[in-house]
Amino acid sequence: MQAANPRRGYILGLSAYTIWGLFPLYFKAIAEVPSVEIIVNRVLWSALFGSLLLMVWKHPGWWRELRENPQRLAVLAVSGSLIAGNWLVYVWAVNNGRMVEASLGYYINPLVNVLLGMVLLGERLRRLQWLAVALAATGVAQQVWHFGSLPWVSLVLALTFGCYGLIRKKAPVAALPGLVVETWLLVPLAAGWLLLNPIARSAQPEFWTTSQAIWLAAAGPVTLVPLVCFNAAARHLPYTTLGFLQYVAPTLVLALAVLVYGEQLTTATLITFAFIWSGLAIYSVDAWLTMRRRT
Repeated sequence: MQAANPRRGYILGLSAYTIWGLFPLYFKAIAEVPSVEIIVNRVLWSALFGSLLLMVWKHPGWWRELRENPQRLAVLAVSGSLIAGNWLVYVWAVNNGRMVEASLGYYINPLVNVLLGMVLLGERLRRLQWLAVALAATGVAQQVWHFGSLPWVSLVLALTFGCYGLIRKKAPVAALPGLVVETWLLVPLAAGWLLLNPIARSAQPEFWTTSQAIWLAAAGPVTLVPLVCFNAAARHLPYTTLGFLQYVAPTLVLALAVLVYGEQLTTATLITFAFIWSGLAIYSVDAWLTMRRRT
C-alpha cells in the first residue's frame, strides 16, 4: 500500500477544488447551448471518457461485486439522478446570472450534511454543530425575509449534493466505478432526449465541425479529472483536511461571479453570507477540536 504523502495530497486536493471552482469559465464558454442539452452531452461524454479511464485505472472486482449485489444498481440509479439534477441546476445558475446563489449553496452543503446525518442516520449533533446549523438557518431566513422567497438555487444544490454524498457513503462502490455506472444508467435518458429533440444543436452533424463541439465533448474529462484528483488526494490526507479544502471551490465561484461576470452582491446577500461563514467557522473549529481529541 502506498505511503501517505501529505504534500502530494494537498496539491491534488487543491487541484480538484480549484477545477471545480473554475467550472463557470467552462460553462460560460458553451452558454449558447441550452442547459439541458449541456447535461445530456455531459452524461454521454462522461460515460465514454469514464469507461476509457476505468480501463487504465484498474479497480479489480468492481463489476463482479455489482453483479452479485444488483440492489446496488438501484442505489446508483438514484444517486445518478440526484447528481444529474445538481448538474442541471448548477449549469442553469451559471448561465443565468445566479452564480452568487450557486456559491452560497456549496457553502451551505457541509451544514446540510450535518443535518442529514442527524435526521437520516440518527447522529447526535454536538453543541457547536447546533450553533453552526442555527447560524446557517438564520442566514437563509434573513434572505427569505428580505427578498420574500427562498434562495432555491442554493438550497437545491446543497440538498441534492448532500443527499448524493449520503447515498454514495452508504453504497460500497468505489468512486470512479460508481460514477461510471451512474453515468451509464443515465445514458438511455440522454440518448432518448436527443432522439426526441432532433433540432437540438448537438443533434446536427454540422455542429460537430464547430469549436463549440470541442467544448461540449470536453464535458467528459472536465467532469472526471477533478474526481480523479480528489480520490487520489483522499488517500494522502485526512478526510477532515479535505473538508477544509472544499471551501476553495465556492470561494472561486463567488469571486468569478462578482469580479469577472459583474453579479451584484447586495447588502442582504452579504448578511446571509456572514451568517453562513460564521456557521462554517464554528463548524470547522468543532471538527478541528474533535480531531485533536481523537488523536
